[in-house]
Amino acid sequence: MDERRAEAELIADRVSVAPGDTFYAALKMTMDEGWHVYWQNAGDAGLPPRLILEEGTSLPEDAVGAFLWPLPHLIPVVEGEIMDYGYDDEVIFAFPVTVPEDASGEVRLVAEADYLICESICIPETADVSLTLPVGAPIENAVAGAEIGKWIARVPVDFAGEARIDDAAEPWTLSLRQPGGFPEGAQIRFFPFKHEISHPAAQPQKAGAEGASLSLTPDRAGSIAETLDGVIRIDVPGAEPVGYEISASRGEAFAGTADRNVQSALPGTGAGAPDGAGDGAALGWQRIATLAFFALIGGIILNLMPCVLPVLSMKAIGMVQAASTGHAGELKSHGLWYTGGVLVSFLALAGALLAVRQATGSATLGFQLQHAPTVAILTLVMFAVGLWLMGYFELGSSVQNLGGSLANRSGAAGAFFTGILAAVVGAPCVGPFLGAALGAVIGQPAPAVIAVFLAMGFGMALPFLILSFVPGLHRILPKPGKWMDTLKQAFAFPMFLTAAWLLSVVAGLAGAGAVGWTLAGATTLVFAIWLGRQGGAVRKGVAAVALGAAFIYPAVQANVPDTSVAGSSEAAFTGAYGEAAWSPETVEAMLADGRPVFVDFTASWCASCQVNKLTTLKTRKVQDAFKSANVAFLVADFTQKDPMIAEELKLRARAGVPMYLWYPAGASEPQILPELLTQELVIGLVEG
Repeated sequence: MDERRAEAELIADRVSVAPGDTFYAALKMTMDEGWHVYWQNAGDAGLPPRLILEEGTSLPEDAVGAFLWPLPHLIPVVEGEIMDYGYDDEVIFAFPVTVPEDASGEVRLVAEADYLICESICIPETADVSLTLPVGAPIENAVAGAEIGKWIARVPVDFAGEARIDDAAEPWTLSLRQPGGFPEGAQIRFFPFKHEISHPAAQPQKAGAEGASLSLTPDRAGSIAETLDGVIRIDVPGAEPVGYEISASRGEAFAGTADRNVQSALPGTGAGAPDGAGDGAALGWQRIATLAFFALIGGIILNLMPCVLPVLSMKAIGMVQAASTGHAGELKSHGLWYTGGVLVSFLALAGALLAVRQATGSATLGFQLQHAPTVAILTLVMFAVGLWLMGYFELGSSVQNLGGSLANRSGAAGAFFTGILAAVVGAPCVGPFLGAALGAVIGQPAPAVIAVFLAMGFGMALPFLILSFVPGLHRILPKPGKWMDTLKQAFAFPMFLTAAWLLSVVAGLAGAGAVGWTLAGATTLVFAIWLGRQGGAVRKGVAAVALGAAFIYPAVQANVPDTSVAGSSEAAFTGAYGEAAWSPETVEAMLADGRPVFVDFTASWCASCQVNKLTTLKTRKVQDAFKSANVAFLVADFTQKDPMIAEELKLRARAGVPMYLWYPAGASEPQILPELLTQELVIGLVEG
């Protein structure tokens, strides 16, 4: 339990000092492999090191200056979600020390180094450090002085140019004017002193003859008081990174700083990059091939999703009809054209994602479901397909049904457009199966993203492709008959359920007004179909206009911001957790009442803790399971030192947080859970 993950010591650039002399002392830290400490702004989770002077120090407090913070690097914790700033391996925090004019004998510094060191878990550590120097003729310490000097050289200096921040629209634009511009190939990253911006978001860069500009994503609660202050890190191939401290005043971007895009090569900056380049470190082809393989498996599984099954019934019916002709060539043609339609759709989805990444600097899986107009249109598409499956209208004749007519044809065009339709309606179901593959590849160069999307599409089409090409398999297809109509009608209900789910998404994104307009669009859609069935050129013309209005107007209305939505969901969700503060007495009282107990030993600086909250503990599923089983959800907050929590960690042989304890009802001793949680694990314990 006393094993340290870092060695800390005080060093100085002097062997002896003179009265009135100013020298540099430093806290030197050497971390175990894989462990890191933090910069003055730790990012999303963490705490910076500090030095606390203690009794025995012979200097007045104002004689010891503040840390000089070397240029940090990025520490990606969760790609696109949590980003920290800090140091690994070794770091030296230098600080100036002024010797009093009346000093004699020796100068003593006695202090406690207080720091948080993290890997997969975070551990608060302390180290007693001291430094004693005789007072006399000043003599330099060549070895320690060289070490300290090397790290002082890495401390950002004042930026000689000018900086402005344009926060009139999102993303913000940080404009850096430096006559002559920056070196060719320079990669720039902004590290804020405070938390005005999103730390994990990419910072797409542009450059020009007069400097460069960065696109910054504001934090959810981010705002700028007077200036945006921080450090810019400039990486140039073949050279040491350099840093400059900036204070950007509000104003329009400087001319000549955003003439061209700069391809980003900075490591670990989260999802998204300009010009198709990923901010994450480029993956090797073996890793990309592995991700593509899992995407292919995910595509195969996608065929089992309820929102895809109805469209697959359309494809199955088409294959039954093709097989009934007895021509193997026609069946193969169906399989190939269907595969082409699916691949075109997934290629388009990949292109849309890359376009969003290019425009905004970041993109995530499911981005299409974060846009209310898109979701409103998808809702109406699902509703329309459900109506068709129920037999409310037949595709094929009218102009407004051109796309469906193509999907209904028995030839190559029908197979191709059925593939497109299958991929389109399958889009809301992509998330659960592309998460792992896309989570790793989404910030990579465009070819890698496209490869994984195409693998997903090929996996989706593969079962039908095999059915089309393997001799004899087509014989398992049933003969055409009335059952095909019954199957179509049965598959309409999953489509209606999917439309209802998407409607709830519209409500969360744009409010009740958008839901009303989407329902009005559905009514208009039914009216357009009904009117088109009445015949006559005029009626069909009006029906075509109504059909366009059914899709366009709800999409426009869904794009109108509804201020009543902002924060409402989050506020309601925040009030549903029902946590209580942990103490041994509280645990005993809850167990005495016959309640099971879950204890979350956490801290605001603990990255793993925040990930587990994000992905597991504060999800609706887990919270609902807690409520159903009357679980007492207790939180032991170790953000600040707490002897009682420290004692409990020691009792459980744990060096730090996170730690999770599960007490079944009536148990006297808890089960210690893994440091990384899943919803399935927690729900299984609660329901078991």
